[in-house]
Amino acid sequence: MARRKRKFEVFSLSFLDCMCCGFGAVVLLLVIIHAQVTVRAEQTAVQSQSETSRIEEEVLEGRKHLVRLRNSLVEESERQAIVTAEAQRIEAMLERLRRELAAAGGDTVARRESIEKLRADIRQLEEANRRLAERAAEPKPATGERIRSFVGDGNRQYLTGIRMGGSHVLILLDASASMLGRTYVNVVRFRSMPDERKRRAPKWQQAVRTVDWLTTQIRPGTRVQIYAFNEQARSVVDGTDGQWLTVKDGATLDAAMRSLRRVVPQKGTSLVNAFAVIKALDPPPDNVFLITDGLPTQGEKAPSQVEDVKQERRVKYMVDAIRAVPRRLPVNVMLLPMDGDPAAAGYFWELAVASGGSLLTPSRDWP
Repeated sequence: MARRKRKFEVFSLSFLDCMCCGFGAVVLLLVIIHAQVTVRAEQTAVQSQSETSRIEEEVLEGRKHLVRLRNSLVEESERQAIVTAEAQRIEAMLERLRRELAAAGGDTVARRESIEKLRADIRQLEEANRRLAERAAEPKPATGERIRSFVGDGNRQYLTGIRMGGSHVLILLDASASMLGRTYVNVVRFRSMPDERKRRAPKWQQAVRTVDWLTTQIRPGTRVQIYAFNEQARSVVDGTDGQWLTVKDGATLDAAMRSLRRVVPQKGTSLVNAFAVIKALDPPPDNVFLITDGLPTQGEKAPSQVEDVKQERRVKYMVDAIRAVPRRLPVNVMLLPMDGDPAAAGYFWELAVASGGSLLTPSRDWP
């Protein structure tokens, strides 16, 4: 009998093909996932190494600063020890002279002269001892002719390079809404808070303390004016716009600081309107101090509608403001930078250099 041919089933062959294709797809997927995991792991390792290097640099800088502080402390301790030893030596000499004076007796001329000489020596030594005691009690140098004082954290003093010269000094303080924070997120957050909370914003408090520190450098007889500006500029002392305040004692500046502490940062920034104050004062100032945080957000007039001002427009406002500054008038800029405004430092540096002033970007705990 002839063998029967095996029946060919198409379904069985198709099922095997599907299984093979599915297995191949799974293998390909695993290969892709493995490659992606490897790439991400390498990127994470590079970022972690960069962050570690940055932290190590900060730690090293902190250690250097600590060494400098320790050296200063050692020098101060040595100076105090010298003053104390000198005072003790003079005190011992005074005691010896007193004993000699007590032992001196008789009515002879020689003895009288000796007694008078000893008394004169005692008076001189007591005067020297008094001066040494005053010097030991006041380790900081005297403030000269300053009529106000400012004490920062830990009684620190900083080398700023800023000179408070001139007979007519103008201080311009940016009081726009951007002075509420160092990031746009913080500005928006503080802007919705009550006025009393806005006045306590850390960045605004630093700006007010900066003005306070500047006023301590002003000498008697100087004529000064303090303006706060946002979209417009106005004197912090009511009724004195366009007028100079003559500083005779600390009362005038104390009143100005009390008024300044009541100002609430708000609205936009017009730097050209702030510089317009220079022409409004008669005689014009011979030294200007500008405290701000970035490029202006508007020109002489406010925009017709509220909108985000692009970088190109802000640069134009800044250039127009620089052109409004009279020649040979030094403008000293104290910049409290806003994150996300990198071009500001360059333009304010250009303003300071071109006018013969200076630029300072203080740390967050200054002054």
